[in-house]
Amino acid sequence: MLERTPRQTLDPAKFRDPERTAKGEKRASVMLRRLDTLWLNTGSLCNITCAHCYIESSPTNDRLSYLTLDDAVMYFDEIESLGWDVREIGLTGGEPFMNPDCCRIIRTALERGFDVLVLTNAMQPLLRPRVQQDLLSIKEDCAGSLIFRVSLDHFTQEFHEEERGEKTWDKTLKGLQWLSQNGFSIAIAGRTCWGEDEDVERAGYHALFQKLSLNIDPSDPSQLVLFPEMDEEQDVPEITVDCWKILNQDPNAMMCASSRMVVKRKGEALPTVLPCTLLPYDAQFEMGPHLADATGAVKLNHPHCAKFCVLGGASCSG
Repeated sequence: MLERTPRQTLDPAKFRDPERTAKGEKRASVMLRRLDTLWLNTGSLCNITCAHCYIESSPTNDRLSYLTLDDAVMYFDEIESLGWDVREIGLTGGEPFMNPDCCRIIRTALERGFDVLVLTNAMQPLLRPRVQQDLLSIKEDCAGSLIFRVSLDHFTQEFHEEERGEKTWDKTLKGLQWLSQNGFSIAIAGRTCWGEDEDVERAGYHALFQKLSLNIDPSDPSQLVLFPEMDEEQDVPEITVDCWKILNQDPNAMMCASSRMVVKRKGEALPTVLPCTLLPYDAQFEMGPHLADATGAVKLNHPHCAKFCVLGGASCSG
């Protein structure tokens, strides 16, 4: 019987000072080398409540308001005025298809020449007839790359529903099959929190994909992305400036070297820009409402910076 990987609680002295670690060493930082992916957080509301959601999405969490089409266009216009060569617009949440402007944002981004990556649970919000009709129309009308990355936490119903709740497995598979049958490009986001060997996990997904006739290559890390548990209270080492050489890591390969995320906080008139998708609520990472003001160094002063990006080598981008 598999169980979630045991954890050691985070030392409370860590990740307190943006300049220095708990040991007094200079903390590592990352500069924006180019903006390759702009993430739009469509809002923190979701149709389900997962057991371990880093953004605490649920049917009642509206701390992040719905991002409107006008909000998105404001950033598309700024990208154009700055002359930045942004490749990709990513939509995340919450569940993006809870947002009534989601399909219009997708269409507009594609029409403006961006690739679009949508992170979704592929459940009922996506399967509503109006949303399906809109997506089929977008597929017919718009050029460019549109990829749906579907959250399927494990290749078994038991562990997927341990995370997502009862009766979520069949609904997710229904959404996956609808996307596949209608010719949409699909990737999968799984989790590694049960301590399985990665080859075992990929083999398990491979068998499932074959059973469902899904054209997804589980050996391709961009088609099957396996994310570690994102637990802010789990102990991880702090990253110092010396760690780049020790770990043989390039700071330019970190997510915050090539991406930013836009969120709109409840009650605020304007959205704000953050370094990445993993830090939606931490005020120390707010960079202001404009992309032009969000080019400064990001201090790696959060457990997610260490475990997910530097040590995990992961990225949310397509």
